[in-house]
Amino acid sequence: MTMPASPFKILVIEDDAAIGRVLQLELEHEGYAVEVARDGLAGLEKALKEPDLVILDLMLPRMDGIEVCKRIRGKSAVPIIMLTAKDRVPDRVEGLDVGADDYMVKPFATEELLARVRARLRERLPKTNLISYRDVVMDRDRHEVSRAGQAIALTAKEYALLEYLLLHRNKVHTRDELFNGVWGSDFLGDSNLIDVYIRYLRTKIDEGYEHKLIATVRGVGYTIKD
Repeated sequence: MTMPASPFKILVIEDDAAIGRVLQLELEHEGYAVEVARDGLAGLEKALKEPDLVILDLMLPRMDGIEVCKRIRGKSAVPIIMLTAKDRVPDRVEGLDVGADDYMVKPFATEELLARVRARLRERLPKTNLISYRDVVMDRDRHEVSRAGQAIALTAKEYALLEYLLLHRNKVHTRDELFNGVWGSDFLGDSNLIDVYIRYLRTKIDEGYEHKLIATVRGVGYTIKD
C-alpha cells in the first residue's frame, strides 16, 4: 500500500496570522496541502468541504471554536485537533466533549503537533492486507515480511519501523520523525535509538541484495525511495 497520490488536505482555522502562517509552512513542508481560515464562520464553511483534518483554534472571531466544532460534528467525522491557550481541565473536557479528537495547549512544540497530525491521518489511510515494494512483501494480517520470496524474521519494533518507512516512501524522515511515528511522542527514550534499529533492519532486509531498500540522507535521516 502506498500513500494517496494527492496529498492530505489540512484546514487550519486560526485568527492569529503569525501562528497560522507558521502552521501552514510547517505542514506544507511535510507535504500536506494546507488552507487557512481566519475566523470561525469562514472556517466552518471550509471544513464542510471535507478536508482530511482540521486544526481548530478555540478563541475565534465571528464564531468560537466550540461552536465550530459542534457544527462540524453535526455533518462530518473529519479529525479535529483543537488548539487553545486555556489549560484548565474543564476547558479541555469541553473541547473533547463537543467532538474534538485531540487537544493541544499553546504554546506547543511543533514536532508534537506534527506527530499528532500524522497519527490522526494514519487512521484515515485505507486498510489493506499487503504492502508490496519491489521484491518486498509485508503481510499485515500475518505480521510477516518476505524479500524475494524468503521469509525475514523481524522484532515488533523492526517491523513497525519498516512499515512506517514503506507507508511513507519518497520522504526523507528525520530521526525525531521516525521516533515519534514508531515509538510515539509519549515514549521517554533517545532518538538515537533510530540509528540502532535502522542498522538491525538493514542487516536483515538489505544484506545480500544488490538493491538496498533503506537509504541514508546525510545530515537529515532515512528514506525508502521508488
